[in-house]
Amino acid sequence: MSQSGKRILGVGAAVVLTCALIGLYVSSWATSMPPTVAATPVLGAGGGTQLTLETVPSIGPNYSPTHPSWVSYLIRQNGKWIHSTIFKVRANSIVHVTLYQYDSASGLRNPFLSQVQGTVGGTATIDGKTVNSIPPEEASHTFVIPEMGVFVPLPGIPEGAKTPCEFAPCEGADHRTVSFSFRTGKKGRYRWQCFVPCAAGTIAGFGGPMQTLGYMDGFIDVV
Repeated sequence: MSQSGKRILGVGAAVVLTCALIGLYVSSWATSMPPTVAATPVLGAGGGTQLTLETVPSIGPNYSPTHPSWVSYLIRQNGKWIHSTIFKVRANSIVHVTLYQYDSASGLRNPFLSQVQGTVGGTATIDGKTVNSIPPEEASHTFVIPEMGVFVPLPGIPEGAKTPCEFAPCEGADHRTVSFSFRTGKKGRYRWQCFVPCAAGTIAGFGGPMQTLGYMDGFIDVV
């Protein structure tokens, strides 16, 4: 075989190998997508659906053996905490959210996000108290659906908390309880995420769990 033929064969083999590796990566990514969890129907007056969520400082090895130290959201369904950030709700309906916040404060770089917006009444209830904002430096995380105009800041637990959570799930540990409701519109897939730079050890605090589905961002599927 000529020298040019060998080069062509080598390039061809490299292209085939590269395509195979890309295929394996895409296949792995597709099969590792978090499950879609449907909101729980609310019976009685008002109706709608219910999302019960929690934020934890470390997801732990039981939920994420590869990234046990990553901060994360979880959702509760049928009494169990599920590691997912893809939620299914009804179109043109009201969604009630109860969120147990177990992490400490990181603070916001943009004070605009300390305002509650897009919720029913323009307020949230934090530990039983109705508020329309929190001090920016007290924010631990946010629950934000930009396309729906929903912005809810989540305050951190006190620095001197006696029983902070170590790994998920965090029942029994110190936490803040945040509740609010928002209305959905037309069907579609809407991105939601946390805007607090809470990914310790990453560039500007916005790497790792902040840009990975299943941790600090996800989708609201309106059906």
